Amino acid sequence: MSAQRELSARLRMVANLVPPGVRLADVGTDHAYLPAALILEGKIPWAVAADLRQGPLSRARATVRRAGLEGKVAFRLCDGLSGVRPEEVDAVAIAGMGGETIAAILAAAPWLREGDVPLVLQPMSTMDGLRRWLGENGYRIVREELCQEGETLYTAFFVRAGEMPAMTAAQLAAGQNTAHPLRGAWLEFWIGKTRRALSGLALARGEAAALRRQGLEQVLEGLLEMKEEWEAWQT
Repeated sequence: MSAQRELSARLRMVANLVPPGVRLADVGTDHAYLPAALILEGKIPWAVAADLRQGPLSRARATVRRAGLEGKVAFRLCDGLSGVRPEEVDAVAIAGMGGETIAAILAAAPWLREGDVPLVLQPMSTMDGLRRWLGENGYRIVREELCQEGETLYTAFFVRAGEMPAMTAAQLAAGQNTAHPLRGAWLEFWIGKTRRALSGLALARGEAAALRRQGLEQVLEGLLEMKEEWEAWQT
């Protein structure tokens, strides 16, 4: 099977956000499907496939061998970007990790912000925390995308250095991909998630629980407003 066909919907979303012609660092590369597909498609000329563990890196080497891409992908066994030199890449993709892990990788590589290196980030969790961290640390989300794989919805960010406008609690949770065809389903997912969290706090007592409820109620109110705006835009 070709590397292009091996891309899941989630990785295809990430691939679509990678700028053409860049030398890409793919952090947490696993099988290296993303860089292999992009090189085979002619979108990028070269990539670094980086992973923390030897097992995934061995699978990445096998993918590159099968695709006949020896010499076009370099392999780095390293934590985050610690084994990647700033001068050898033009863009970075970090996909399939939690938002806190992604933020930690970016924090350890300040050269990304200093050089305004384009970033493609695909968090699997803690999206609100990652959006908040980006805004507080000199990054702006230029574009957000959505995709569906089976029953699961995923999001990805295209990020550059710069000032990001303040976001509401609801925007931190669900983002601002307002024109995407999956936006309605994405908002429904977050509305349901927030309502379940509020139900779980229904019997909780104490100041901390009260503050948590208040915060969730604000998020829910904002999400419902966004849903109304989406439905009005649809009609």
